Amino acid sequence: MPHSDYDEGLTWTVEAKVKYKNIPYFVRSQARQRIEQLAQASGSDTITAEIVEKARVEFGQ
Repeated sequence: MPHSDYDEGLTWTVEAKVKYKNIPYFVRSQARQRIEQLAQASGSDTITAEIVEKARVEFGQ
């Protein structure tokens, strides 16, 4: 199985992946962890652009 940047238990929408790629590389891993936490906290197994945006705002980007 190829290595993926994305948690296997979560589904990322295309829009969420695009927004994620716009996050600066040096904070991406921290942002991804927060994005996944936000999705799980909301009871969702799908990461949407809205969740990525919420994490981006938290990081002040």
